[in-house]
Amino acid sequence: EKIKSLPPERLAQVEDFVDFLSGKARRAAALDRLLAVASELEAAGVSPMTEHEIQEEVEATRAARQAHGGGVAR
Repeated sequence: EKIKSLPPERLAQVEDFVDFLSGKARRAAALDRLLAVASELEAAGVSPMTEHEIQEEVEATRAARQAHGGGVAR
């Protein structure tokens, strides 16, 4: 009932906050998945990526998503 009684601009703020929380949860889950395989990669002898290599991967992924209409990954 409280949400239903909010004016449109306040509803937009609530929606933004929910989106923020959702994104935060997705990023935390992605980090957990990454950390779960880190020791396996190390044991397999896979060399860690440099910051430059990581940045290149991020940029390539963003470009690919944008090209396919998915917008910019964050």
